[in-house]
Amino acid sequence: MSLKTFAFGCVLLISTTGIAQLISGNFEKYPVFSSCETVAAADSKDCFNQTLIAKIKTEFKIPQDILDTNYKGDMVVLFEVTKEGVFKVINITAVSEALREELKRVFDELPKVKPATYNGRPTYMQFSMPIPVPEGLRSASDSLEVNDKSFGVTPVQDLESEYDAIKTFPFKNREYNSELYIPFSHQTYSRFDQEMNAVGTNAHTAGKPFIYSEVNKYYDLKEKREILYKDKESWFGRKLWNEHMVTLQGEDYWFTLDPAADLQFGFETADNEDQSFTYNNTRALIFQGGLGEKLNFYTVFYESQGTFAGYFNRYARSIAPDGGNPAIVPGRGVAAEAADGNFDYPVAEAYLSYSPSKYFNFQFGHGKNFIGDGYRSLLLSDNASPYPFFKMSTSFWKFKYTNTWMSLRDVRSDVVENGSFKTKFMANHYLSFNATKRLNIGLFENVIWTNDNDRGFDLNYLNPIIFYRAIEFSTGSRGGNALIGLSAKYKFSNQFNAYAQVIIDEFSTGAVFSSTKSFQNKQGVQLGVKYYDAFNVDNLQLQLEFNQVRPYVYSNNEIILNYGHNNQSMAHLWGANFRELIAIARYQNDRWYGTAKAIYGKRGFEIGDIDDVYYGGSIYGNDENIPSEFGIEIGQGNAATTLIGNVELGYIVNPSTNFKCYANVLYRNHTIDQFDPVNLEESTLWVNFGIRTDIFNWYFDY
Repeated sequence: MSLKTFAFGCVLLISTTGIAQLISGNFEKYPVFSSCETVAAADSKDCFNQTLIAKIKTEFKIPQDILDTNYKGDMVVLFEVTKEGVFKVINITAVSEALREELKRVFDELPKVKPATYNGRPTYMQFSMPIPVPEGLRSASDSLEVNDKSFGVTPVQDLESEYDAIKTFPFKNREYNSELYIPFSHQTYSRFDQEMNAVGTNAHTAGKPFIYSEVNKYYDLKEKREILYKDKESWFGRKLWNEHMVTLQGEDYWFTLDPAADLQFGFETADNEDQSFTYNNTRALIFQGGLGEKLNFYTVFYESQGTFAGYFNRYARSIAPDGGNPAIVPGRGVAAEAADGNFDYPVAEAYLSYSPSKYFNFQFGHGKNFIGDGYRSLLLSDNASPYPFFKMSTSFWKFKYTNTWMSLRDVRSDVVENGSFKTKFMANHYLSFNATKRLNIGLFENVIWTNDNDRGFDLNYLNPIIFYRAIEFSTGSRGGNALIGLSAKYKFSNQFNAYAQVIIDEFSTGAVFSSTKSFQNKQGVQLGVKYYDAFNVDNLQLQLEFNQVRPYVYSNNEIILNYGHNNQSMAHLWGANFRELIAIARYQNDRWYGTAKAIYGKRGFEIGDIDDVYYGGSIYGNDENIPSEFGIEIGQGNAATTLIGNVELGYIVNPSTNFKCYANVLYRNHTIDQFDPVNLEESTLWVNFGIRTDIFNWYFDY
């Protein structure tokens, strides 16, 4: 059937069926198109109906899928003419999304009219119009129904049909184009890292997590994910292998609800350990969705119990908070003592993401952030426990400017008052600039301050463009602790790029360039390279990274002002006073993936009481206790070397939730000059088997 035939059918149907039955006939005047302004009041209804029909006839285009299938049925549009005279679609019932979109397009393009009136005042008026397809409309005389909406008050008889007017539609997974974060997992992000780093793209890849809508410009998330789908028709098969567990989609909102888990069962071999059995038992629930096109939300709650390899357990207990809890599980949170003596640690993360325009995105939540292109970050890492934050991202031209404000905690007994942990605040600026189609340059600035003198959240730091160093000095020498940093990335080709970071904690040019090795030379550096489709093997990614941080970086004489949260570093998980070389290989094929990682590092730990002599490995020390002002070298103190090898092989069970099963083998050899009850000299082989919803990075390479 031709478009003209359909259009003629529309006119015929509406003209023979009759238009506009008033449920409550209290309106003085129908809405008036400009072409009907000279028509007598008694004829205004007919003129309105006929003009509307004519515009639908002219503008409506039958979707191709309807023509191809020769579909025959009905669609119904419920619409409103507002008191401002604007046509507003409330609901469209149709078998095809294409039909709904086309009819909505027609109504969205209708001109503004004079609104209906009641008692001489403008009011809004609702209509219901059934449209058979493909015969079209036969008459408009009695098929257009109107709900009386006097002064915005809905009569009781109309409210009785309000529930039935709420419609849901087949789930289209709007997540792919949403303002939600893609959960930050190195394994997940490696799937689109090459596309984001192609020569000539204007992507800014240092600030993580990424937003779906940002990545979708370079990597078709929907297509790539659906390629992995299995051909399953049963509800159970689709939910297990392909889809979110519970989904709901309305006209301008959507939700998903998924159970999640991280169940690990393993064993370790180390002479120093009393038990060899390890496990983690995490159950979680993830709820996410969107309200309109600009606002999205995400929340996840974890309930966990576990015990890990001995070196990890000892470190967790060594950073225990004041108050009696036995440990802080690194990267997760404060742990209580479970009945079996192991760790019980609940964690909750959530955020709102709002993008009022293409230039701005705002996030408010409880989670983590990361700045960098490497496996580690010397600027801001996701190593520590989650924390409250507010983030504002501004993108324009070749710039992306990110401001993040965070609320952190110092849980040491020295600062706890009346059983409450000490709160401190952190703010940072990160400006990313694509200088050329190959070169990216980043500028970083950070400041930490506390609530001393009832200072609270210092409004000075809300200024998104001011220099934090200037505020640090203006508020007093002990008013805050500022750090600055630089980052860079160069794309040699679509297969090869190099990246770098520099962190400067105390900017003293004399100390940096002097041969005296001053303790004031507080800087760190990162250098790395990535090789995609290495040796012409599709989906093989190789990465080599070097990290070095001198002693005393990230620390402060006012210990609470250090670069820490929950007794963990907000940058590199080793703190300071180390050199590290990392090699990583990642491969993926369909749902299968594999990762191999090797880490070698030279480190300097503290000896005895950190309040007596401070060697600069921990970030919770005071410069007043340093052994010397000069001759400061990486590895000073209790020198140690750490060698870690890690291999993981896995299978993605459900690509929509990133639920996977895997086997993981970690070898760790740690040697140290002097006995340390936490950092024992030992060799550990840790074997794990598990299933996991992979939605965050969890680092075990301490």
